[in-house]
Amino acid sequence: MALLVRWFWIPEWQIQPGRSSRQQVIAFPACNLVVEPDAVHLAGPTTRSSHRDLTGTGWAVGALLLPAAVPHLAPDPGTLRDTYRKLDLDVLHAAVSGAMTGPGDPPTRRRRAVDAFSAWLAAEVPAPDREALLANEMAALIDGDPQIRTVRDATERLRISARTLQRLANRYVGLTPLMMIRRRRLQEAAERLRTDPETNLAAVAADLGYSDHAHLANEFRSVLGLTLSTYRDRVS
Repeated sequence: MALLVRWFWIPEWQIQPGRSSRQQVIAFPACNLVVEPDAVHLAGPTTRSSHRDLTGTGWAVGALLLPAAVPHLAPDPGTLRDTYRKLDLDVLHAAVSGAMTGPGDPPTRRRRAVDAFSAWLAAEVPAPDREALLANEMAALIDGDPQIRTVRDATERLRISARTLQRLANRYVGLTPLMMIRRRRLQEAAERLRTDPETNLAAVAADLGYSDHAHLANEFRSVLGLTLSTYRDRVS
């Protein structure tokens, strides 16, 4: 699974009748395969923030997919941007649902669900070829190295052309390389505001390679639909 999935995530909730809980999401620049009680969905790469209102009792088991896994589920992931598409994957749904609703305490059920999910992926998705592994390397570099601030930075580190980088991002992610870089920087800015609401915004902008505080503020608002101050007030 280390070549196909970045991690599995499992939320469970129980909301009082008549109430709801809004979950604000700033997603990674990637696809998520999600099993829920009623169906399996493929969440495409996002270009903006989103939310989901939770009600009643429910659960989900999601896999944050690495690029190598994406073409086998979405030949053209760019068409899935900001969408949540239902897939007819009855075997996967039955296996994961059975684990989540079967006997055992919560950790045991979740472990079985991840094992079932992993077994399905291992059986259905071929081992990544050289190009798919390069796409994984591209995503790891952009997501994990704060020094990657431009497309040129990425091409020089990967030792490939800008055209090759663009092709990898289009086929395996569904976003442009620049969009991936912007999303990673905005996610890091959002994380800093969550973990330290009193942090100096000008310092955050400088650390992430923005020209100034205004540049970060404008990009945060244009991509995520929130001002920095609004987001900080919500999370604090």
